[in-house]
Amino acid sequence: MIYVRNTLGEEKVSERRACRVLGQPRSSQRREPHVADDEPRLVKDMVRLASEYGRYGYRRVTKLLHWEGWNVNHKRVERLWRQEGLKVPQKQPKRRRLWLGDGSCIRLRAGHKNHVWTYDFVHARTHDGRAFRMLTLIDEHTRECLAIDVRRKLNSEDVLERLSDLFIQRGTPDYIRSDNGPEFTANKVREWLGRVAVKTLFIEPGSPWENGYIESFNGKLRDELLNLEIFDTLLEAKVLIERWRIDYNTIRPHSSLGYVPPAPKAFHPGSRTPATPPSVNLGELSKLRP
Repeated sequence: MIYVRNTLGEEKVSERRACRVLGQPRSSQRREPHVADDEPRLVKDMVRLASEYGRYGYRRVTKLLHWEGWNVNHKRVERLWRQEGLKVPQKQPKRRRLWLGDGSCIRLRAGHKNHVWTYDFVHARTHDGRAFRMLTLIDEHTRECLAIDVRRKLNSEDVLERLSDLFIQRGTPDYIRSDNGPEFTANKVREWLGRVAVKTLFIEPGSPWENGYIESFNGKLRDELLNLEIFDTLLEAKVLIERWRIDYNTIRPHSSLGYVPPAPKAFHPGSRTPATPPSVNLGELSKLRP
């Protein structure tokens, strides 16, 4: 029997009749809820990862759980995610690509590692109100963040210093993309890039969407770190930003890469092997270093 509460009080109703009225199978009514033995531990690990990576959705958290040894699919994680009241980060609005009248795309697409690098500046402030700048640089094909320089002031000399170090460590790219900022269009920078056979790709003024990869990266940097941290000193900003960069490259699952990080510390089954870096004559490049 089932007790039904109405305006006159409680009334006994047979289970058969109640299920017929509600359109519910009697087997569902009699089925006792079953909680898997490992669910409390799974929820604990899921909440821990969601707290540590506050801007990750359940799909990225699922991939992190896989790397910790859990054999669980995203549907179960999504159910527990909603059950715990966790919120998926808001999606950014999609942007259209630029196309010419003949159907060709204006933007040069990176085809391999070290094909196209891109860099840009990001601005932020320490807690005392003083501004500082960040030079962010990524490989468009692998999505790996190659460097984030943090200083109160950054100019063309700092850009050349960072590029020369990276060219020696990683080889020279075929192209490097940027906006038309004076630090990137300076004659000294363009002449030096020409001497090491790196072609420049400048976007149209006032068209940041043409440099979508670095703009997307900068948005993640601001959303996942800069908007969440209070930097008391410039040194603290440098340490936290560099730690975030390492996590971005080695831990953070990237949706466009099949939910693997751009440069994982260990290769997981099914992940693609990164391309071999091109050879570079260190002696010749050192002679051209500014």
